[in-house]
Amino acid sequence: MRTKIIAGNWKMNKTLSESITLASGIVNGLNNINTKAEVIICPPFTSLETVNSLIKNSKVKLGAQNMHFEDHGAFTGEISAAMLKSVGCEFVILGHSERRHIFMEPDEMINKKIKKALGSNLKPVFCIGETLEERESNSTFKVLETQVRNGLANVTGSELLNIIIAYEPVWAIGTGKTATPEQAQEVHQFLRNLISQMFSEESSKIVRILYGGSVKPSNAESLLSKEDIDGALVGGACLQAESFLQIISVVN
Repeated sequence: MRTKIIAGNWKMNKTLSESITLASGIVNGLNNINTKAEVIICPPFTSLETVNSLIKNSKVKLGAQNMHFEDHGAFTGEISAAMLKSVGCEFVILGHSERRHIFMEPDEMINKKIKKALGSNLKPVFCIGETLEERESNSTFKVLETQVRNGLANVTGSELLNIIIAYEPVWAIGTGKTATPEQAQEVHQFLRNLISQMFSEESSKIVRILYGGSVKPSNAESLLSKEDIDGALVGGACLQAESFLQIISVVN
């Protein structure tokens, strides 16, 4: 049985003091919830060290929202894997659609980041997803297969066990639109079959595939009830402790 994950991507939100309030609210709230979920929060870089000190000895684990594929050097504004490790990160989101579409990160760069994260003992949350135009032209599976094959190029079966895949339809991120549970399940099943082809059937049974895209308390239970959906990568609803905790409480 795959343990479900509820991860919160704070994106470019929360000052240091706001981060302290939110992280504390999540940690304290979890004490009152009986959940089997693995909980991950991904604050902005400026809050990582402080939040790490707040979540120690709690059920919450720390992730970052991005990183560079080089160890160090003249890369102004970038953050290395070693820097993330030094402030307590266990996870890092890579390939998020906002990185792909706003900052034009190609599959090949995302693959370099995934390989660097794995080599640095960080677990990637590897994001994939299609645009509305791609879905309407019936290209969803083709787009996702390309992203997965390129993103996981030269990744071994044993390394795959440390990767979390997150399916986030671009058309549903921050728009209020959500894939129906049936649409999401169809894609997750496709992805699991693809992993089976690329790696092994055993790997496909173990790898965890999250759904992201306007997940909120009102739809979390119906999405997470599907066989191949192993949790959620939450955006807007993770910015308030109450709504994030409501989503976590669905996993029991």
